[in-house]
Amino acid sequence: MKSAGAFAIGGALPAITGFNAFALGLKSGASIQIGAQTNAWAINPKNFGSFLAVLGQVKQVGYAGFETGFVNLLAEFDSPNVARQKIADTGLTFFGIHIFLPPDKVDQATRLPGAALYEKVARGGVALGPQHLILSGAPSRTADELKAKIEALNTAGRFSKSLGLPLAYHNHWWEFDSKVGEIDALYSQTDPALVSFLLDAGHAYRGGADVPAFLRSHAKRLVGVHLRDYEDGKQVPLGQGRFPLSEVAATLKQLQWKGWVLNEEEREDGTKGGLTVIEPAFKALQGVLAE
Repeated sequence: MKSAGAFAIGGALPAITGFNAFALGLKSGASIQIGAQTNAWAINPKNFGSFLAVLGQVKQVGYAGFETGFVNLLAEFDSPNVARQKIADTGLTFFGIHIFLPPDKVDQATRLPGAALYEKVARGGVALGPQHLILSGAPSRTADELKAKIEALNTAGRFSKSLGLPLAYHNHWWEFDSKVGEIDALYSQTDPALVSFLLDAGHAYRGGADVPAFLRSHAKRLVGVHLRDYEDGKQVPLGQGRFPLSEVAATLKQLQWKGWVLNEEEREDGTKGGLTVIEPAFKALQGVLAE
């Protein structure tokens, strides 16, 4: 087993001067808080120390919180108390624990992670202190699949809520580029008391959405927004592509929206850029929120 320092998370982070996580009024209780998805880093799920080392870098960059994939924490479910305390000791807010599966691994009837998995993750994860359980799904190919997905999301939301862990659905581009009107149906037909949304604005943009307009229509259902950027169809660090970042930030501020904005700097080829992509993304987000 590799040590935390050796497991591809990069070297020590240089000191960042002239800014801290709570400049711009982004402190607890403010409208918008900034977080990071940990999938920009390589994490060894068998080595909790490698996860904590990533959280240390998230904190040093200036973020107030984080979101992570469930596989990074599965090993801690059986004895969560020590892990929860170590997470709390970072000073970061644990925004959400996220279940994403490849399309061929989801429940093919509902196009979502199966109930056995999300119930396990909700039960095990809630003891670690996340604010939300986050589900991603595969594209609904027919109206019947879409109806089943909506019903299953309400069921999952009801279960998760019973544990005190609110559910949020995270989109990819396919819900926006859908022949069955998936994104509109998900927002209009799920129960707001059971299902909230983590809008991946970058994926929405890739799927052809007018992201500021979508925010104006649906902000009340959102607990968070993922930001990512594209240039010529490939993801690049936030602020270096064509995503309308300034317009999105201005819209959120105009709406006086309260929630989390999270940098997501994963890459489809599996590259884990860590600080080399997270630092410029953070600075770009910091800049537009200060405008």
